[in-house]
Amino acid sequence: MTIAIFGAGVMGETLLSGLIRSGRAPGDLVITERRADRAAELEAKYGISVVDNAAAAESADVLVLVVKPQDMRSLLAEIAPAIAVGNVVISLAAGITTEVLEGGLPAGTSVVRVMPNTPALVDQGMAALSRGAHCTDEHMAIASDLLASCGKVIEVPESYQDAVTAISGSGPAYVFYVVEAMIEAGVVLGLPRATATELTVQTLYGAATMIRQTGTHPTVLREQVTSPGGTTAAALRILDDHRVRAAFVSAVEAAAERSGELSRS
Repeated sequence: MTIAIFGAGVMGETLLSGLIRSGRAPGDLVITERRADRAAELEAKYGISVVDNAAAAESADVLVLVVKPQDMRSLLAEIAPAIAVGNVVISLAAGITTEVLEGGLPAGTSVVRVMPNTPALVDQGMAALSRGAHCTDEHMAIASDLLASCGKVIEVPESYQDAVTAISGSGPAYVFYVVEAMIEAGVVLGLPRATATELTVQTLYGAATMIRQTGTHPTVLREQVTSPGGTTAAALRILDDHRVRAAFVSAVEAAAERSGELSRS
């Protein structure tokens, strides 16, 4: 099975490297890139072929579209003549619906829409997949297997994708935002920046690991840390006074709303 990745940006290369680390043979992979220097870099680094869009579409059984949303329609027009019966087209472009994908490809083409996130760079991604009208269970399994090379995979109805985008697609930025604030607070309190960074990052990693490994609700875990009248209670009171929880909910709602606007446009 030949897999073609259209677009050699950060996410395209992330998927490529993840597939190779998971055991895919470089000879079964191709990627597209217009810049000659970048193409040479990828060929030398991964031992794969870098070809143009038409050649990639003609050779592939699975086509993974990792281009900017504004470039999707032109790419679909370019590759549509080469799509064969039995091919599966997987799109990682934000806001591009399965209806748009199917409309730009031959009738009956099997498509899958994916919302990935950037922790895929370290094999800790979260990818939410939604099947199109003609996607078979076999093709869905292929898509899930590909994305699992860079982290975890979940299938959701396409109507959930705006919420998924707001939670996991944009979610790493929210975490980085909190980490920045905690590090700055440490510096204000007199800690060296490197020390504040180490304390914050390991605390975040440990807390996330506790949630996953214990299966305990985060409210219970928070209460276990919060002694009556203690330091944590004092900190949480300030967060509540500033309506931080409500602000997070509003922020995620705004992200979901914006995702819907982009999909409609």
